[in-house]
Amino acid sequence: MVNFGKKLVANQVEEWKSYYINYKLMKKRVRQYAQQVEAGRKDRRQILKEFSRMLDDQIEKFVLFLLEQQGLLARRIELLGEHRTLLSGQPDIRQISDLREAYRAVGQELLKLLKFLDMNATGIRKILKKFDKRFGFRFTDYYLTSRANHPYSQLQQVFKHVGIGAVVGALSRNLADLQDRQGSYLSIYDQPSVSVKDPIIDQIQASVDKLTRSTNFLQFLGQHALIVHEDIPSSAEDQADADKYHFMSLLLNLVNTFLYMVNTYIIVPTADDYSMNLGAAATVCGVIIGAMAVAQIFSSVYFSAWSNKSYMSPLVFSTILLLVGNTLYALAFDLQSITVLLIGRLLCGLGSARAINRRYISDCVPSKIRLQASAGFVSASALGMACGPALAGFLQTKFKIYFLTFNQDTLPGWVMTLAWLLYLFWLWISFREPTREAAESHPPQDINAGHLKNDLENGLVKPLLLNSEENHDEDGEQDYDESEEASEDSRGPATSVASAYRLLTPSVKVQLLIYFMLKYAMEILLSESSVITSYYFGWTTSKVAIFLAVLGLTVLPVNAVVGTYISNMFEDRQILLASQIMLCVGILMSFNFVGSYTVPQYVSSALITFVSAEVLEGVNLSLLSQVMSSRLARGTYNGGLLSTEAGTLARVVADGTITLAGYLGVGRLLNVTLIPSLLICLTCILSTFLTFPTLY
Repeated sequence: MVNFGKKLVANQVEEWKSYYINYKLMKKRVRQYAQQVEAGRKDRRQILKEFSRMLDDQIEKFVLFLLEQQGLLARRIELLGEHRTLLSGQPDIRQISDLREAYRAVGQELLKLLKFLDMNATGIRKILKKFDKRFGFRFTDYYLTSRANHPYSQLQQVFKHVGIGAVVGALSRNLADLQDRQGSYLSIYDQPSVSVKDPIIDQIQASVDKLTRSTNFLQFLGQHALIVHEDIPSSAEDQADADKYHFMSLLLNLVNTFLYMVNTYIIVPTADDYSMNLGAAATVCGVIIGAMAVAQIFSSVYFSAWSNKSYMSPLVFSTILLLVGNTLYALAFDLQSITVLLIGRLLCGLGSARAINRRYISDCVPSKIRLQASAGFVSASALGMACGPALAGFLQTKFKIYFLTFNQDTLPGWVMTLAWLLYLFWLWISFREPTREAAESHPPQDINAGHLKNDLENGLVKPLLLNSEENHDEDGEQDYDESEEASEDSRGPATSVASAYRLLTPSVKVQLLIYFMLKYAMEILLSESSVITSYYFGWTTSKVAIFLAVLGLTVLPVNAVVGTYISNMFEDRQILLASQIMLCVGILMSFNFVGSYTVPQYVSSALITFVSAEVLEGVNLSLLSQVMSSRLARGTYNGGLLSTEAGTLARVVADGTITLAGYLGVGRLLNVTLIPSLLICLTCILSTFLTFPTLY
């Protein structure tokens, strides 16, 4: 793999050679500074001052050239605009065609300029990271913050590149006007949702995507999935993606995600009643619900490994396990065996194919629509979470067919058995296995390489220098004095749990702890809801089902608000801390401090807890993807698997806590189960404060 220094030289525009940053000189200077510090010839304060001045000079050099080129492009567009005005009076097809080609030629020059900016911004990111590694400073945070916030800083052009955005807008509008000569004369500003169908605009948009991580609702949803999003693919990679992509197969994976979440939560409103009908305590519902999560800890690993070889086979196997598991769950009532019921739930957990669903989207969906597919994965999960309890509310009936009993306890099992049977048939006739050759030729992808944008001019505001694709030196560059080539082992994916654990930095560990905490708090809230509401308020199964369904339905609206507005106003790490504090407030409000416990207190505290946890999940996974090693972006032991295991383990512990707390009596269940949630939440808040400077 070519190191960045060589890559910079090889990709320079020859006539612009003198305007690129002198990466080799800066790298050499960093080594010299390290030697001078060791020899005691310079103190660190002096080095920081000199290095800051050097960076300022390098940035000023390429930014001033950038502004000069933007002016030249703007002048060319202005002259073409004058020509277009003359043509508007006497349209001529040939001249319009020539004018369109002239605009495209300007677009090609803009592409060169975008690449120039990208190479220089990448060099600055890398040299800052090298400096921090050498001296153990958080100099990057200080430098970027101080320069970005100063009104006269040249770094503002790199952060916001407003001038380039204006050039892109002018090109898009004029090409759209020429394209629509035959019909509508509406501007792109009148129809912002309509994209310009021109190849050069597509290429420019792809370049801007690479330079920018613009936040929107779709991206915010996609972050929940922690699915790999790659940089701008080459035409060959685009073709490889197209060869692997099959819409029906993607749809089958999304339906699998939806059905599994329905399967998980459809039993929650009736699990306590089912356990009592089988002669156990109501709080055993924690074990019944958690059995699925216990098995999922193991299924995530073997399905992740199996998906290296096939997608169809593990999906079929998963569906069969879910068929058998739900059948056993339904039969347990007539067999009067809680053992059969638990075995059924364990089989359902062993059939969890979420690792396959994530992996399929990451590996087999074209980069152009991968963000949409990731958002679809999260939306399917949220919809399933809401539909599960809602469906249980409609199954309040009782009848027998021969020796089989159909009631509110068994019908969830029978309904899901039928659903998985239909799904298996659909899967068998419609799924298309992607070619392994194409999959193996797919290049390694960084876990947080730039998220795709919907619109060309949609707020070019995110900092280039904070693009997380460079947080891990994906090109293999290391801090060696003589050679920057890294070994294959240092770049390859983690091959075991131990090797994956060694790649976890303190920041990553804190983010995984936060993910554990939020899943624990949500599981406590959802799993004990039927017991708590029945004990304190006398709620029926239908009321519990409606309550849980309403909670589930808040997921998408809340994410829409956060993804569209809040994430554009605050940094991810600020939202992370604020949502943890709100979650802590929700937990505190849930405690029964006095004798009487009211419905408004329970509902409001549950809503705050659930919504805060949902917001926290999206931001947490976004930050996790930024601070996690690129070696965890692929392979069996990837970042998605680690987050899944952390969340699943949290659910297991939470459900076990409910069952154990039940031995103290239902009256104490609420407070006893909330104490661990509160302690873990406070620990996470403290850990976030300690690692706050590293969360970018």
